[in-house]
Amino acid sequence: MTIRLYDTSARQIRDFTPLKPGCVSIYLCGATVQAAPHIGHIRSGLNFDIMRRWFTYRGYEVTFVRNVTDIDDKIIAKAHEQGRPWWSIGYENERAFNEGYTALGCLPPTYEPRATGHITEMVEMMQRLIDRGHAYAADGNVYFDVRSFPQYLQLSRQELDNLLQPSGEGETGKRDARDFAMWKAAKPGEPTWPTPWGEGRPGWHLECSAMAHKYLGSAFDIHGGGLDLIFPHHENEIAQAKAYGDDFARYWVHNAWVTMAGDKMSKSLGNSVLVSEMVRQWRPIVLRYYLGTPHYRSMIEYSEESLREAESAFARIEGFVQRVTELAGKSVEPAAEVPPAFAEAMDDDLGVPQALAVVHTTVRQGNSALAADDKDAAVARLAEVRAMLGVLGLDPLDEQWAGESDKGEDLHGVVDSLVRLVLDQRESARARKDWATADAIRDQLNQSGLVIEDSPQGPRWTLGSR
Repeated sequence: MTIRLYDTSARQIRDFTPLKPGCVSIYLCGATVQAAPHIGHIRSGLNFDIMRRWFTYRGYEVTFVRNVTDIDDKIIAKAHEQGRPWWSIGYENERAFNEGYTALGCLPPTYEPRATGHITEMVEMMQRLIDRGHAYAADGNVYFDVRSFPQYLQLSRQELDNLLQPSGEGETGKRDARDFAMWKAAKPGEPTWPTPWGEGRPGWHLECSAMAHKYLGSAFDIHGGGLDLIFPHHENEIAQAKAYGDDFARYWVHNAWVTMAGDKMSKSLGNSVLVSEMVRQWRPIVLRYYLGTPHYRSMIEYSEESLREAESAFARIEGFVQRVTELAGKSVEPAAEVPPAFAEAMDDDLGVPQALAVVHTTVRQGNSALAADDKDAAVARLAEVRAMLGVLGLDPLDEQWAGESDKGEDLHGVVDSLVRLVLDQRESARARKDWATADAIRDQLNQSGLVIEDSPQGPRWTLGSR
């Protein structure tokens, strides 16, 4: 068994070999908390949650760090715009992110450090970089000298002579326009912290280098994030960390975006779909299926139609789980191991679409067993399905999703009683061979959004797709 991952730095899929046998260390660039999360933000958390679950299934002990960027230009701009303290905006949106992660079934990280809690580590890192000739102070700012680090831009494969480095307001005193800010001099109305070079606040890139070092040491296995972070953020992280003396990340894994009309989902473009709104319209487990089952390196073009398709696909899986559970008369525990074809797909760069195909094939086999009244085979297939769904965080019988079935339980009982009355009328029509009336009743129920299935145990109903 060898897990293989696409490494952005190598531009190829590589066999994964951990630094420490049996252990995996992962650093994921988490939320910048200037606003509430849209589903594009949460996709990254979901993709790496599935990665973490798969490593755990394969027997690894996983240390998973997902940071919170709670101070940056965007947060400060929002604070000025809304007339609120910067920390108030940051904390409010940090909670919104965590609520979103939890709603969609992401396991909590091992550590979730905030940038503002690690100023001391950032100052120490800057001082060492200055001492080593890789950084310099100017006008209260501290800059990284990109020409001092020959390996700069190896991740993004750019040419230094063609580089246009993004710069912020007040970044004066640069020796080279391509140098980037690690520390920004104090400005009126902005939060500041003391340093040997004057009051100021950290730059975005410095935050992650310092926090990764703090929690994972000088070398760790996997650094993750969205494709948009390759440059400048991850490129600058590498420069700081390696010039500091760290080996830093051995694998770089990047997830693709959620797009709308071909553009990356973004608040600045006005095309975002907030998680808090989506979970009111769609079951969270369906959202997880929608965002988590495409390959992590594939773009997802958002549309309600594709969400409805995901809802219908998951309903087929969930319906099978419910039918066999009812037949067995008790909960069927997940199998000890997933089917080999599922494992092979997941080992190959987290091939969730191919793994999901194994789930659907197993569901079809289970449904065939149900139709043949083969209870033992149906139960065996359900055990396999639950094992696979557990890896994907999609097992509808898991306690994570128990609240979903509890919601509206009383209403479900009322609806069930009413539907049963109608189904009794249909059964009476079938008994007297009045097929036209029986079919008309079934069609009316279908038009109402209910799916009627005839089983050896009698008719049963489920909600259809919207």
